[in-house]
Amino acid sequence: MDSADGFDAFRALAERHGRPGARLIESLAEAAAGASGGPAEWAPGVAERLGLPASAGLGPATFYADLAAGRARRHVRVCTAAACFAAGAGAHLPEVERVLGAGVDGVSPDGQTSLQAVRCLGYCYAGPACLDGDTSCTGPTLADQLAGRVPPQAPPIPAADTTGDPVVLAGIAGDEVPWQVWAETLGARTPDQVRAEIAASGLRGRGGAGFPVAAKWAAAGRSPGTVVIANGDEGDPGSYADRLLMEGDPGRVLEGLALACFACGARHGLVMVRSEYPQALAAMRDALRRAYDDGHLGRTAGGGETDLDIRIVEGAGSYVAGEETALIASLEGQRGCARPRPPYPTRHGLWQAPTVVNNVETLAAVPWIVRHGGHAYARRGTPAETGTKLVSLSERFARPGCYEVELGTPVLRIVTELGGGLKAGSELEVVQIGGPLGGFLAADRLDTPLTEAALESRGAALGHAGLVAFDQRVRPEEVLRHVWRFAAAESCGACSPCRVGSRRGLELVGDTPPGEEYARLLRVMEEASMCAFGRRVPPAVRSLARAYGDRLAGWDPGWDR
Repeated sequence: MDSADGFDAFRALAERHGRPGARLIESLAEAAAGASGGPAEWAPGVAERLGLPASAGLGPATFYADLAAGRARRHVRVCTAAACFAAGAGAHLPEVERVLGAGVDGVSPDGQTSLQAVRCLGYCYAGPACLDGDTSCTGPTLADQLAGRVPPQAPPIPAADTTGDPVVLAGIAGDEVPWQVWAETLGARTPDQVRAEIAASGLRGRGGAGFPVAAKWAAAGRSPGTVVIANGDEGDPGSYADRLLMEGDPGRVLEGLALACFACGARHGLVMVRSEYPQALAAMRDALRRAYDDGHLGRTAGGGETDLDIRIVEGAGSYVAGEETALIASLEGQRGCARPRPPYPTRHGLWQAPTVVNNVETLAAVPWIVRHGGHAYARRGTPAETGTKLVSLSERFARPGCYEVELGTPVLRIVTELGGGLKAGSELEVVQIGGPLGGFLAADRLDTPLTEAALESRGAALGHAGLVAFDQRVRPEEVLRHVWRFAAAESCGACSPCRVGSRRGLELVGDTPPGEEYARLLRVMEEASMCAFGRRVPPAVRSLARAYGDRLAGWDPGWDR
């Protein structure tokens, strides 16, 4: 290992024991499912059987929500994220607790039922939602479904293209079949040509960071041992675009990953799917089996000389593990904490190999671009931010669903024309856009183009482009409390500005007007947090204060300037 990059004791030890990585997390998950006690009772034994010290098991077992949560024979995961909270001002949570006889993150007195609070199950369009085992239940009758009084309800994701020629929805709203571009590419294109088309397209990552895809691929330098990871750990509450793609068109996601591997000279690809998406996990695994059976992958992929292997890995429940360095740590079997950069993953990533991490939606756009050309893609959107984007509208909208739009489409049009405004009886107060750490726009400030630059000028962010509507039934103070509660629960704890700051922010929610301590807290989090999670909390809080204005009791929108 390059001494300039520091010494990683876990990696060094794991190297001597066959890199257990995801196998460690899988073994911990199996042990957790059959255990009655906490991680301290079973995690050390799992690690020791893999030749690792007890701490290597206890670390992830106490970090990941799926491993740390108590589990009974019946395990229910209830969504407490933004869209489900907005659907009924959080009233579904006590209703679920009453019907199950178990408190959040607890077990019923008879020991038969456990209840775990999670933050997004990808049913933002039909919330509130929960998973009863792997059975989805959604809607206003959620408690009755869990009680068995009505059958489970889990409507499919409404999806539509608004561009006239879908890119990422080419197989869902269009008639394009996956793996055709892959076959054409292996027979007639070079890696340089594929990279050139992506560069010409101006495609940027759709996972939130917006980094140019061609630049990230180039940074790996086609180095031997390069790995490409499809990040399907879609954790932004309010977005379900990746879930739609993995369930509705998994072959396209795999084809995009294969093309990325081809362009980067990688022989190995990975897909990380969050555990909260059991149907997506099953669909991706089935699509991968078919891809191997049809000869698209393997030692002679596509009938030629290409050697490419892809595998699917299940997450263990962590929002921050969607950040690329935390995701890599998770795949290695470590706690999903963000790592300082540099070095960047494209230089030292998974097991120190050059690693490219692309979001699922990003990769789903690659086949269209390779087939139709980068310039055709670049003509869409805006000159500065090209292409299309999937936007997810929450349950409060009259027509919730996932829509493919061109970047630059006014948010007002998305809300009023595509979403149809809010449901009868609801009055729009604010819209949260770009996830819990994205930002808020007031109902009278929606005349903003859907671009990163325009949203940033309003104190918001594009992120995954999930739009969660909050109506008059939810008090502004409770929305603020919800933001801080999410931050405190999901901080990975790797740096004190975020770990301590998020908890202190939650404690200060009731302080009105906010004082100098509050302002100082936000400045420290924004300037000193290790990763974007901690740095994005302050802008989200400030944008919420601006969006609600004097409706947020005691707050002056310019209080911290």
